[in-house]
Amino acid sequence: MAYNLDTEVLYQGTTPQGIIKNPETPAIYPSSAYILDDMDDYLFADKGGRYYYNRTANPNRDELGAAISFLEKGEKTLICSSGMAAISTVLLSLLKSGDHIVMSKAIYGETIELAEWVLPGFGIEVTFADFTDLEAVKQAVKPNTKLFYTEIIANPLTLITDLEAVTAVARAHGVLTVVDSTFTTPFVYRPLEHGADIVLHSMTKYFGGHSDLTGGCITASAALIDKINPTFLLLGCCLDPVSAWMTLRSVKTMSMRVRAQNQNAILIAKALAADPHVKAVYHPSLPTHPHHELAERMFDTDYGYGAMLSFRLEDDHEKVAKFMKHLKLICYLGTLGGIRTTFTHPRTAFVNNFSAEELDKMGLAEGLVRISVGAEDSRDLIADLLQALAAMDA
Repeated sequence: MAYNLDTEVLYQGTTPQGIIKNPETPAIYPSSAYILDDMDDYLFADKGGRYYYNRTANPNRDELGAAISFLEKGEKTLICSSGMAAISTVLLSLLKSGDHIVMSKAIYGETIELAEWVLPGFGIEVTFADFTDLEAVKQAVKPNTKLFYTEIIANPLTLITDLEAVTAVARAHGVLTVVDSTFTTPFVYRPLEHGADIVLHSMTKYFGGHSDLTGGCITASAALIDKINPTFLLLGCCLDPVSAWMTLRSVKTMSMRVRAQNQNAILIAKALAADPHVKAVYHPSLPTHPHHELAERMFDTDYGYGAMLSFRLEDDHEKVAKFMKHLKLICYLGTLGGIRTTFTHPRTAFVNNFSAEELDKMGLAEGLVRISVGAEDSRDLIADLLQALAAMDA
């Protein structure tokens, strides 16, 4: 049957010509919906049998989820539009009014804001505790505690949570443990193998690795993911297909990037520790780090101790600003985990969110600088840091 031009053009180029077999690179599936054969086909799709609506399921998210499940040794993974979407989805799906959670006080600032500003509105109580102090965690538990939430490497002082000890406490109280493992990556540490129930990542960081996408993920047992999934669908926080495809592409080089970044961090930490301008260096690779032995026991040190480090200069705003302005290679960037080395000033990042006293308690001193180490030649990075430190005296 012949149709008019306005109709015909809508149906041209929609079916591939010939046979497309085994492409080296996976295809991108941007379609928001899929044509169904009949009512039975729709009912089958509604039970997870095949794709019919992008928010419900997408091949690119599923392929990425399978890769992350493999890396984290989990059964299923949900792919979210951001790290905060992953965190919010987990907490809002597993907690209800009257529940209580124990949350590490040394976690991502916006996770703290979620706990302080949003969760109380749902009748959820939050207690912040020092997760490096097992007794403090035990003391924080209440009869209505349902969940522990922590990170492995704390930002920005790189203190480490002994996860196996923490999860032992959680199991004794029938409590789930949720871990944001963004800083460690599954190459350095896999929380699900050490007692955690759920592991989260901001894929914007090391999974993406090139500062060109935003995403998050939730990995757990099939039973837990199935429990979280309805809230995930209703919140509508699924990652778009192109970003999912880009992230899966980046996963292919992730082990090489992470290894190079983590090894660079070890060398930079040693160089900074030897410079007289530096009062302290915070990186688990250093024998002077309070959790160095714990890191040796927990981490796959063949990959390193993480690519995040911080160091403290004199608490003089002008001198710190002078150091930053003299960096020629390393740039100021408000995120982390990219393939290029960047820095940030933690106190400035949270000066509008917390009081000066709160910032001091969090360890965010005026002289503290955080570095997200990239994959450049370490000699170039060290030279840039040392010349900027020397420039403070000029």
